[in-house]
Amino acid sequence: MVTKDLLKKFPDVNSMANADVKEIEAIIRPCGLFRTKSQNLKDMAVVLKEKFDSKIPHSLENLQKLPGIGRKTANLIMSEIFFEPSIIVDTHVSRITQKLGLHNEKDPFKIEIELQKIIKRPKWSTFCHCVVFHGRNCCTAKKPKCDFCCVKKYCKFYLEKINDEKKSKKC
Repeated sequence: MVTKDLLKKFPDVNSMANADVKEIEAIIRPCGLFRTKSQNLKDMAVVLKEKFDSKIPHSLENLQKLPGIGRKTANLIMSEIFFEPSIIVDTHVSRITQKLGLHNEKDPFKIEIELQKIIKRPKWSTFCHCVVFHGRNCCTAKKPKCDFCCVKKYCKFYLEKINDEKKSKKC
């Protein structure tokens, strides 16, 4: 939504590193948390310029050294920019894979490790994108559409729900 205008004003690392944060804020204001994001963008450009020869680092470890970049975003960059299979644990992946019974974890890093054990590496990124799509369109947080779900026969949450309904009908 704001990327086109942001890159038009600041087309490279140097221009972003030298930008006035208020100018960045004015462009990305429509995004949530625009003040924090603006400062992170400027700081990230400075770090890229000073420590990474103005290039995006090609490792999870170095990506996470950039201001505003956590493990989820680092994995997303590895997947989408460098085409490295990655487990990207966002709220959809966390919630849905737990409902499916693939793990019992709350911590995103632990979820990532558990999913790496059961999904073949070449499919990591595709799996996560499919789960996110499924979470936005079917298995929503507030009201999952279990009756229309294409994976309900494998879903621990759905199977327990059906068993509970059968038990309550017997009473």
